Amino acid sequence: MSSAYTESRLAGPLNGPALLGALAENWWLLALRGVAAIAFGVLAFIWPGITLLTLTLLWGAYTLSDGVFALWAAITGKGGEMTPRWWLGVVGVAGVLAGLVAFLSPGITALALPLFIASWAIIIGVLEVWGAIRLRKEIEGEWLLALKGILSIAFGVVLMVQPGVGALAVVWLIGWYAILAGGLAIALAFRLKQHKQQV
Repeated sequence: MSSAYTESRLAGPLNGPALLGALAENWWLLALRGVAAIAFGVLAFIWPGITLLTLTLLWGAYTLSDGVFALWAAITGKGGEMTPRWWLGVVGVAGVLAGLVAFLSPGITALALPLFIASWAIIIGVLEVWGAIRLRKEIEGEWLLALKGILSIAFGVVLMVQPGVGALAVVWLIGWYAILAGGLAIALAFRLKQHKQQV
């Protein structure tokens, strides 16, 4: 039995090619997630005096739509088994749950909201870095996903360390994060589109 065969059996359906196939098949959903993030970031800058309630509802709408897009990609992905798409499913569930919590508890306190957003960002960031590691041998643009994950983790850590910063600073921080993360998501989506066309 060859070592290559053994390695592929150990990797199972969670290997890079399977994950790449699931992502490339739904590149346009990743692009939509990026557009939603940028739209949310722009709204945060257009309304710098936004109230905490409005910010909570806007953020809830963003995470809910992001989660729905990720879940759709996980459910409708073609080719391969469902297992490699669990990663997208977890990202989707995290987004949907975060959005629902924001809508069901819009009166969340000024201190709790940044901590809640920080927790979501760190979870999403860790999953994105993991996905990038799985893709590192399959696609040249995997660093975009890794960078997006690192950005999410850094954003979450900053909010965790400074949860009591002023409301305006929180809005601007969230706005910049959303725009940068959205831009990286769109860039990765078009890189995945190119990969799909080459296959």
